[in-house]
Amino acid sequence: MKLRMHFLAACAAAACLAFVPAHAADDDDDKEKRQPTAAQTAQQAKMKTCNAEAGKKGLKGDERRAFMSACLKG
Repeated sequence: MKLRMHFLAACAAAACLAFVPAHAADDDDDKEKRQPTAAQTAQQAKMKTCNAEAGKKGLKGDERRAFMSACLKG
């Protein structure tokens, strides 16, 4: 019985490892496709600018949240 359990565990581990290289190759292809859109890049730049302004003003807590919300809306 113990031998059968060890055999099944080894087979399961081998089956899992057999699919790892194929899956890893797919991830490399997906990274090339996952470039940020123009809208995402613009939003990131806006977020960086608003964050810097909030830091210069020394805002914290609710004041910072309100400022960031207004700044990001335009």
